Amino acid sequence: MKVLFISLGCDKNLVDSEVMLGLLSRHGYEFTDDEEEAEAVVINTCCFISDAKEESVNTILDMAERRKNGQLQALLVTGCLAQRYSEEMQVEIPEVDAVLGTTAIDAIADALDEVLKGQQHNYIEDINKAPQGGRHRVVTTGGYYAYLKIAEGCDKHCTYCIIPKVRGDYRSVPMEQLLKEAKELAEGGVKELILVAQETTLYGKDLYGEKSLPRLLRELCKIEGIHWIRLLYCYPEEITDELIRVIKEEEKICHYLDIPVQSGCDEILRRMGRWTNTAQIRTLVQKLRREIPDICLRTTFIAGFPGETDENHEETMCFINEMEFDRLGVFPYSPEEDTAAAEMENQVPEEIKNARRDEIMELQQEIAFEQAENMVGKTVEAMIEGSVPEEGRYKKTEVLSWLLSRIDLPKEQIVMIGDHPDDINGARENGIDCIGVLYGFGKNDQIEAASPAWTVKTVEELEKLILSA
Repeated sequence: MKVLFISLGCDKNLVDSEVMLGLLSRHGYEFTDDEEEAEAVVINTCCFISDAKEESVNTILDMAERRKNGQLQALLVTGCLAQRYSEEMQVEIPEVDAVLGTTAIDAIADALDEVLKGQQHNYIEDINKAPQGGRHRVVTTGGYYAYLKIAEGCDKHCTYCIIPKVRGDYRSVPMEQLLKEAKELAEGGVKELILVAQETTLYGKDLYGEKSLPRLLRELCKIEGIHWIRLLYCYPEEITDELIRVIKEEEKICHYLDIPVQSGCDEILRRMGRWTNTAQIRTLVQKLRREIPDICLRTTFIAGFPGETDENHEETMCFINEMEFDRLGVFPYSPEEDTAAAEMENQVPEEIKNARRDEIMELQQEIAFEQAENMVGKTVEAMIEGSVPEEGRYKKTEVLSWLLSRIDLPKEQIVMIGDHPDDINGARENGIDCIGVLYGFGKNDQIEAASPAWTVKTVEELEKLILSA
């Protein structure tokens, strides 16, 4: 049976989707991206803000129509929206055959099996069920980078956020499971690990009695094959000197931090239930830039929070201008039912929220352009994840042909280094030799079957081969 899997929402949700894909694949299910071919559909939903909720609902309704018309044999809904509205969903959208909550993803294959047998029921488990890592995943990010979800849930209870009610309390994934998962990802060709959680900085406090992100990072850095490690969602009040020191000392850790700030006004931060203030954030940013001069700082802001005045907004604008974050995203405030902020007085009209968002982004654009100008003349390391077709060149053979036409050397002096059968075949069709590397993205047996002129297992072997030529 061919399954269409639709993953919506954040990168943490994407990890859940990849785990479910892994479980379904082991049960013998096949996958398709074509709605017309699909015999079953799984939708992993999001409900973090109103736009995300609307997207999830519309996607379910579109697939429900296919289920109603008999084009689908099964329609399953998972994720945050499923957790929050499980009962309402099956009453109002009877075409949904099964609903799985955020802690029930391990049941996805059994749920689909049962639906196909004519059995229907919801899979809603304890919202604070211990998270599990180290499971087989079908990586959907292209192969060179992957997300590693290190914890589930959140204890912060910001006044605008529904996450604790759909994802539960903060629960860390045991370190040994994370290391196992990371090693398997590396063996599959992943070069960059991106650590995610609702808050990565609190990792391990519930399991080990102390914040253990620095220890986890040092262990991850030991894994062969991992080249970069990137940190997302580091709450400013939880960033310790130890964490800064590890980022500074470990070469594999990117000098990059995603620090959600949300506002540059202390009064608004207080109304949001945030655990920090602008003075503390200033001190942290100064320390980070002093200790790690080339660090790239990303953040997010919310425009038009309830009670935000024009003066509060101007404070935020001045704060952003002063801090000069390298990257910044901003969202108009979205009132979510069952949150304290949704019940606050002085809700800001939509047009004002959107106008403030636009003003912030215009300011950030100016800052980003200045930051980009400061990079002129510098050399940085980059990871190439793929290629953008130009002038109709989509196949490796065509891309290589175009490149060779621009290289003023005889073909016998040119060699292709590749980690995929397409590289080897493309080189052969263009009349040049190819070195097949067995430490990249492609599977070793496939590379060897393509019969490159040489094969190497390590970078060191590659260096010796090239120097000996």
